[in-house]
Amino acid sequence: MIDIYLNGEIQKFEAPITLSEILERLRIPLSAMAIAVNREIVPRSEFPLFKIKEGDQIEVVKAVGGG
Repeated sequence: MIDIYLNGEIQKFEAPITLSEILERLRIPLSAMAIAVNREIVPRSEFPLFKIKEGDQIEVVKAVGGG
């Protein structure tokens, strides 16, 4: 098991795990979302291969339009 921080809250997952697998398990929709790991934006194309490690901080940010 590894502990990660998802939007500031600790979550536990079996290792090894990728960013895509975490998002699927948590049922996080990807439309209009940006994902940062340790304050670095991860391109959507890298989600399937991006390995999450103990203590990583994942932030899910929803894009909001308006003026």
